[in-house]
Amino acid sequence: MPKNSKVVKRDLDDEVIESVKDLLSNEDSSDDAFKKSELMVDDPEEKDVDVEEGSDVEDERPAWNSKLQYILAQVGFSVGLGNVWRFPYLCQKNGGGAYLVPYLILLLIIGIPLFFLELAVGQRIRRGSIGVWNYISPKLGGIGFASCVVCFFVALYYNVIIGWSLFYFSQSFQHPLPWDQCPLVKNTSHTFVEPECEKSSATTYYWYREALNISSSLSESGGLNWKMTICLLAAWVMVCLAMIKGIQSSGKIMYFSSLFPYVVLLCFLIRGLLLNGSVDGIRHMFTPKLEIMLEPKVWREAATQVFFALGLGFGGVIAFSSYNKRDNNCHFDAVLVSFINFFTSVLATLVVFAVLGFKANIINEKCVTQNSEKILKLLKMGNLSQDMIPHHINFSSITAEDYNLVYDIIQKVKEEQFGSLGLKSCQIEDELDKAVQGTGLAFIAFTEAMTHFPASPFWSVMFFLMLVNLGLGSMFGTIEGIITPIVDTFKVRKEILTVICCLVAFFIGLIFVQRSGNYFVTMFDDYSATLPLLIVVILENIAVIRIYGIDKFMEDLKDMLGFSPSQYYYYMWKYVSPFVLLCLLVASIVQMGLSPPGYNAWIEDTAKEEFHSYPTWGMIVCISLMVLAILPVPIVFMVRRCNLIDDSSGSLASVSYKRGRIIKEPVNLEGDNTSLIHGKSPSEVPSPNFGKNIYRKQTGSPTLDTAPNGRYGIGYLMADMPDMPESDL
Repeated sequence: MPKNSKVVKRDLDDEVIESVKDLLSNEDSSDDAFKKSELMVDDPEEKDVDVEEGSDVEDERPAWNSKLQYILAQVGFSVGLGNVWRFPYLCQKNGGGAYLVPYLILLLIIGIPLFFLELAVGQRIRRGSIGVWNYISPKLGGIGFASCVVCFFVALYYNVIIGWSLFYFSQSFQHPLPWDQCPLVKNTSHTFVEPECEKSSATTYYWYREALNISSSLSESGGLNWKMTICLLAAWVMVCLAMIKGIQSSGKIMYFSSLFPYVVLLCFLIRGLLLNGSVDGIRHMFTPKLEIMLEPKVWREAATQVFFALGLGFGGVIAFSSYNKRDNNCHFDAVLVSFINFFTSVLATLVVFAVLGFKANIINEKCVTQNSEKILKLLKMGNLSQDMIPHHINFSSITAEDYNLVYDIIQKVKEEQFGSLGLKSCQIEDELDKAVQGTGLAFIAFTEAMTHFPASPFWSVMFFLMLVNLGLGSMFGTIEGIITPIVDTFKVRKEILTVICCLVAFFIGLIFVQRSGNYFVTMFDDYSATLPLLIVVILENIAVIRIYGIDKFMEDLKDMLGFSPSQYYYYMWKYVSPFVLLCLLVASIVQMGLSPPGYNAWIEDTAKEEFHSYPTWGMIVCISLMVLAILPVPIVFMVRRCNLIDDSSGSLASVSYKRGRIIKEPVNLEGDNTSLIHGKSPSEVPSPNFGKNIYRKQTGSPTLDTAPNGRYGIGYLMADMPDMPESDL
């Protein structure tokens, strides 16, 4: 055989060997060149190519160390401060034990199905919220950006609450507790109790004056509160250090931050049940008021609580699940986390009302003592006859039952003059009916109750450390909902982005640690998240069920889980959940329209809260918060609808990523697709892509030096292909 023929034969053999190596590299990931290449994108009509274990997507993306770590992360994100200070209030306000019925029904209708949906899309597509919704439909790519904006708004004020908890935690290492008694004021002549404290209570005064040093209105900023500024800085430092390595660092902290609150709640429950009056609080809590359960307002508030309790729409759920293995049973996770969340709320409710029952019993005893003294004075003055008082009544050691008996007798006998006597009905139920929530529960009512505990500093330290951990668990998920989508989309370094995000949030958050900062917290809490998140979740449901396709999504779930999900989810996702969400959106808009926009301002002279309407600039801020949160959705839609992005000008569509390095590529969809690989000519292409499946050579491929599918960046261009497989992300 001629020498040249041998050379040609050797070249052909080498080419075949190299091609076989390329094919095998997809199975065992042994070919470094393949590992370092960009992700492969199929033709628009090609479908169902999945990420196999060992591919570069699996290798490069961080993963949870264990299933327990992942579950604790999801539990830590969903179980937050709202479970402790919002759910008990709603339960007490909306029918006691009867409130659990609509809550459970709505948990099954919208809670678990939508939570399962977010877990599934995150795990299936393995990207943060921006990448997930951009993958499903480029026109709805703004959903992910809207989630990031809402997460940022919520993180701004949520970490302020952690800062408040840190302040109270730091002040709990002293006996007696600093909010146990009203402070005394000394002047040149005598000493007297602080008037503002005397008109309210020791804990109320400490909260508004010592902790917040609050101003009298939103417009009166009053300058920075330096104590709270330092606490806010400490809170952001904690979040930054925990999140700087992503789930590799925050995942380990979850073992403590997610489990410690349960230890504290169980300790409080045991201690609370041993307190006098705790049973009265629990009985009052769970006594069902069935007539209230039928009111539409109860169902609206239950639906809102379910919605926010699970963290739907924030992007944190999607971000956490995107680090899962593809065959993880996310259906089991959705049901487990949802019911852990529910039972945590019930446990917190038991604790809160056991302690509030104890507090109500103490206040009731004081009421009985004070009014008994009034009756004795009235008897001495002759305004009341001794014959009215039953002989067995001893005013020196009178019980609440005996006092109420005397009170009823005097009210009947002195019916016309009774109002002038100044006697009060001392009913423990009246005190328990004074429902409190939010900061009023945590920093005033609960704090006051703990001052009566034996070893009160210990319980105060435990309580506020629990609040810090509950807050941090939710903050980790919220920040992950910002960091993960941006890192996935723009391939910036996570450490640098985390530090920048925390710094920017801290400096913006300084508005919340002014003397008027508490009013801004109320404003952001009321307007920055509620409506935008409802719209986001409705669009998520539409994107998956209508655009991606419910049937295709069910097939994906079967492929991931190894079994077909119940048809229950099919009908919930397709019909029931969208309808309930739309009703909730309309009801929320109506409620917002009917409720005058304003806030409760603390008035120092009267030592009471007074409702103030927002000034004009305040209303502009409220509207701006809602508009800015949802604005990415129409912007991205119009940009994609009108093709306003020039893909050849270095936009997101023409950027691909290779091991963290950004590579600009010329995008020319009409030319040879091989020119899109690393920006090389066809002759420089190291390895072809074989038709429908990158693991098998498609029959009929004419040559080895042309790739029927191009490789694109993972920016917006790839989202133009609705059927693009998971591996292409």
